[in-house]
Amino acid sequence: MLLTLSTTHEPATDLGYLLHKNPSRIHTVEMAFGIAKVFYSEAGARRCTVVVALEVDPVRLVRGGGLVGDYVNDRPYVASSFLSSAVGRLFGTAMTGRSKERPELAEAELPFEVHLPVVRGSDALLRRMFEPLGYTVESDALTLDERFPSWGASPYRRLTLRTRCRLADLLAHLYVLIPTLDASKHYYVAKDEVEKLLRRGKGWLAAHPHREEIAQRYLVRDRALTREAMLRLLQEEGVAAPDGDPLGQDETSDSPPDLDRAARAPSLHDLRLETVAQVLRAEGVRRVLDLGCGEGRLLRLLLADPQFREIVGVDVAYAALQKATRRLKLDQASPKQLARIRLFQSSLVYRDRRLEGFDGAAVVEVVEHLDPGRLRAFERALFEFAKPSVVVLTTPNKEFNILFEGMEEGAMRHQDHRFEWTRSEFADWARRVAQNHGYTVDLRPIGPEHPELGAPSQMGVFRRAH
Repeated sequence: MLLTLSTTHEPATDLGYLLHKNPSRIHTVEMAFGIAKVFYSEAGARRCTVVVALEVDPVRLVRGGGLVGDYVNDRPYVASSFLSSAVGRLFGTAMTGRSKERPELAEAELPFEVHLPVVRGSDALLRRMFEPLGYTVESDALTLDERFPSWGASPYRRLTLRTRCRLADLLAHLYVLIPTLDASKHYYVAKDEVEKLLRRGKGWLAAHPHREEIAQRYLVRDRALTREAMLRLLQEEGVAAPDGDPLGQDETSDSPPDLDRAARAPSLHDLRLETVAQVLRAEGVRRVLDLGCGEGRLLRLLLADPQFREIVGVDVAYAALQKATRRLKLDQASPKQLARIRLFQSSLVYRDRRLEGFDGAAVVEVVEHLDPGRLRAFERALFEFAKPSVVVLTTPNKEFNILFEGMEEGAMRHQDHRFEWTRSEFADWARRVAQNHGYTVDLRPIGPEHPELGAPSQMGVFRRAH
């Protein structure tokens, strides 16, 4: 993983004083995930270039018994939170804007060029993030394999940034925006991340036109943290929130954006999870599956209740399982807690014998992510083969979408949704599935009900007939 930073300020070697790194030496720091090195590829009077080379050890990241994806992945080379952490560690003093030897230069706007060989994100995303801060952005798509151009483009790009600004500001921008492009973190994201975002974003983030998107992606789409960050940012910077600020909306946030309401009311997704957990408790479930568990929000609720003796989280995405592991702090859990919970990777459209024999299963806001052509396979895998005694399934109510400010007619709540059902469409599907597989179904609303459009989310409680 590489980052290069160049300047043509003369004498260019003053960059060493600003970064507190001698151009004649190689500086090496051991990080928890690998080795970070700083060296200068050129150090002349007219141009100076510093290189950050980060060697991420993917095996070191795995706490034992990992999936194949834990070992074979893009983490060693794609600019991400690993690189951001290294920048903070290597250039911490420079980020404060202090330089004992060149104090006037630390406050001066200098010409800089930044090169990141591999970043994740579209050209449009890169421009949204950097151009409002005064950067000239050049990005080129990278092919999956230059030897096989027919394979097409990869999800990665080569990025070059040019600007004139203070070095401290440049480093702060990179510290925040590099993990924002990747939209994931290599560590558990908690409230201290809000503090980091506000500290490194001071003086520029509040005025950024895409501040909500930055906060959302930096905080890995955690709605509660995004809400807290936005409220504090606007209050501390004295910036008025424009009408319709999404406050970090994502697929779990289906609530119309409003600062006051966001500060006092639980999100719809929190309400969904609590409702599902309450149903599972009331049904007497003790051995439960969370199918499409994502980052583990429902798992955390279930783990806190001793009624649930065996909890299994399942997701097709290994990255989601890694985040769930961090969210649940399984590396710090007691043997008793670890005996109650397991996480594993599996697809919901194929039979998996590991999913059979459970009292209950939760499928929260998952079915709408499946291609319609795969629904029958999903139905068989869950209701015919796994066949838990109780299935609690939730999905958005399409009719309610018209009440969301700024949502266009016919649009769906999340770009990854393949479809969304009206109440009658969901009822027809649920009753057909129940009849075909020996279940009864009870349909319920979740969230505040509109007299004509219903609730924002809908739930089916399926009970297997004995």
